[in-house]
Amino acid sequence: MSRKNRRKPISIENIEILNTASKGKSVAKHNGRVIFVKGGVPGDICDITVFKRRKKFWEAKIEKIIKKSRYRIKPKCTHFGTCGGCKWQNMHYEAQLEFKQNQVLDNFSKIGGVTIEKFNDILGSDKIYNYRNKMEFTFSNKRWLKEDEIKNDENIIDKNALGFHVPGMFDKVIDLKKCFLQENPSNKIRNSVKEFALENNLSFFDIRNQKGFLRNLMIRNTNIGELMVLVQFYYEDKKKIDLLMNFIRKSFKEITSLLYTVNEKANNTIYDQKIICFYGRKYITEKIGDLSFKIGPKSFFQTNSDQAEVLYKSAKKLADITKNDTVYDLYTGTGTIAQFIASNAKKVIGIDSVPEAIEAANLSAIDNNISNCMFFAGDMKNMFSDNFIQKNGKPDIIITDPPRDGMHKKVIEQLLKIMCRRIVYISCNPATQARDIALLKEKYEISNMQTVDMFPHTHHVENILVLDLK
Repeated sequence: MSRKNRRKPISIENIEILNTASKGKSVAKHNGRVIFVKGGVPGDICDITVFKRRKKFWEAKIEKIIKKSRYRIKPKCTHFGTCGGCKWQNMHYEAQLEFKQNQVLDNFSKIGGVTIEKFNDILGSDKIYNYRNKMEFTFSNKRWLKEDEIKNDENIIDKNALGFHVPGMFDKVIDLKKCFLQENPSNKIRNSVKEFALENNLSFFDIRNQKGFLRNLMIRNTNIGELMVLVQFYYEDKKKIDLLMNFIRKSFKEITSLLYTVNEKANNTIYDQKIICFYGRKYITEKIGDLSFKIGPKSFFQTNSDQAEVLYKSAKKLADITKNDTVYDLYTGTGTIAQFIASNAKKVIGIDSVPEAIEAANLSAIDNNISNCMFFAGDMKNMFSDNFIQKNGKPDIIITDPPRDGMHKKVIEQLLKIMCRRIVYISCNPATQARDIALLKEKYEISNMQTVDMFPHTHHVENILVLDLK
């Protein structure tokens, strides 16, 4: 068979979707070969077309659903299928929870080489729409074109968009009309800003050629009604900046914190950028339980505030902290977990790499009348050292909540070295959590697990693992 023929798409009829897979895909099997299928729901019987073939697996798309799964529902969002934000919106929420729990267990079995003997049922979210407190939208001069637009060969003039990147295409952005992830006025702000930008000839960013004025729009809200809006510009133009920022200020008087930054870098990360407060405060306030937290534009905070409280209560209970315990909170962010557990501990030490987050944590501790928390800024792999532990005391319990990439190898080595009584490992990526457990299991055993769904309609989940010293 020629190389050209090998690359031709393959059609497979009447194949059953067996399970969910990583990155929101589903999985089927054909003649013993694993096939990852976009948009499938376990139980679907469908015709598929294989468009990518690898040695260990194939990738396919659904051409026709012969029989719908009992889990399948009609998606609420008109952007479903193109936007990659809510890949499970076509599945009953109860089924989502079941598959998430199974995926977590599967990760530990296959990646971590451990079997979880004791675990609690996954905790679902009461709100399955409008639950996010932070959204980031991208300005682009290369709007994702719909199939009918391409087929009709229209002379398309307006190619500007404000929305989300199309999965796998860094320079294509979906022009969002309505998103169900964040409460209003999120949609109204985004649509109004886009309309004003078009009316005033403010150029949208061209990521491929690195030119254009408008780059990014971030909207954060809190459960007490405070609102932050941050606009990211590519270059300094005071007249144009003032024009847009004044429009936002006058149009949305409910904004608590109106900010902007000028970012001339190739990427749109803002952690190394100067943030200018155009109007209001530099932060907004969120409440978790009886505690309040100051959230700045660079602060990490759980994106589902209601479920964050569920997560923290679960972690606190599983940690089983006593008044004699010194607790370290690694990757503390704005110190939410540290302060949440402080009343149970002798003292709590929080560490994070973002100075602004640590500053916010210290301010929040003062506001919350918490005196037994101390926070330190620095690179975790360097900060979490013998010298640091000698100065601040050996921890009895460690709570760690690293980013998606998991913990640095040096951090894991230090955990194995100091051998504290218990580690409570919180993760938004059970795959890297399982990878880290494969190293920690040398000296620790898993005593309990609690999965918490923070992100309905996505494959993402938070998982709490309790590790006790052997």
